[in-house]
Amino acid sequence: MTKQHRKYLNLLIKLAIVAMACWFIVTKVNNQKNLREFNALLDGVGDLAVRTTLSLVVIMMFMNWAIEVVKWKYLSRRIEQISWWKSIQSVFCGLTWAIFTPNRIGEYGGRIMLLKAQNRATGAVAMGVGLFAQLVLTSVFGALSIAWFVCTYLPTPDAVQFAVWLLGIIYALAFLVLYFNVHWVDKLVGRLRFLRKIKPFFAVLEDFSTRELTNVLLLSLARFVIFTSQYIVLMLVFLPSMPFAAMVLMIFILFFIQSAVPSLDIFDFSVRSFVASNLYSYITTQEIAVMAIVSCIWFVNLILPAILGSVFVFNVNYVNNNKS
Repeated sequence: MTKQHRKYLNLLIKLAIVAMACWFIVTKVNNQKNLREFNALLDGVGDLAVRTTLSLVVIMMFMNWAIEVVKWKYLSRRIEQISWWKSIQSVFCGLTWAIFTPNRIGEYGGRIMLLKAQNRATGAVAMGVGLFAQLVLTSVFGALSIAWFVCTYLPTPDAVQFAVWLLGIIYALAFLVLYFNVHWVDKLVGRLRFLRKIKPFFAVLEDFSTRELTNVLLLSLARFVIFTSQYIVLMLVFLPSMPFAAMVLMIFILFFIQSAVPSLDIFDFSVRSFVASNLYSYITTQEIAVMAIVSCIWFVNLILPAILGSVFVFNVNYVNNNKS
């Protein structure tokens, strides 16, 4: 393939990605009834409170992804030294890919494509450490919150309650142990014959020290606190009568279920809305308002960044002459 052919093929791929992302966004946002419900919800609150609240939620969205930029630069530093600007491009480009790929798998491709060709496979493994850190927090808080929910709202005898809490604690601890021993994955890949060819890419897992893994987990915790706070802020403003502790713990359950159910980001609002309406029916009769709030956060956290990321898609060369 000549250089000219690669140039045109790269341009075609970029246009296709942006076109697909735009089509998905426009189609799903237009069909999103819950966003219209959220607009109706705004009528019951003063203009100043609405503007302040939504501005705060958007600011927190940028804080959330700014921390992810820091985390990605930190994770990739052993593989390739990238600038802050390239780290920003990588994160937002990945978000554009994520919205039309199952379980956000496209986020890997979108992000690592800004690395040098020979570093992309190893970069995907390093990125996986960051995503796993986020999953650990979701699993720990979610498992313990589910145990609380079962024991609080479902009729269960004391023996069953004890077993539920025990399972929740074991589940949470298992994720923490696996995370801080992430090098086990490298050893496992080496023992599986059909994966031995890709084992060199997993060698980077051996390089992560406990301190580095702790730093990544703390950055992930900061993100977890921010996007939890987005829900809290909106619910306190629009549904102030809900009990605070129960509201927060159910947010954790919502995150847990959302991470466990395979879906596309662009369809994710359906999963979130269904789960949220059923969960919050135990503490409020305003299920429609809850669904509207969830959809608003879905739009702010995923759709807006994906639109921004579509600009960075054009900075990536998807086809080159490097076999790596």
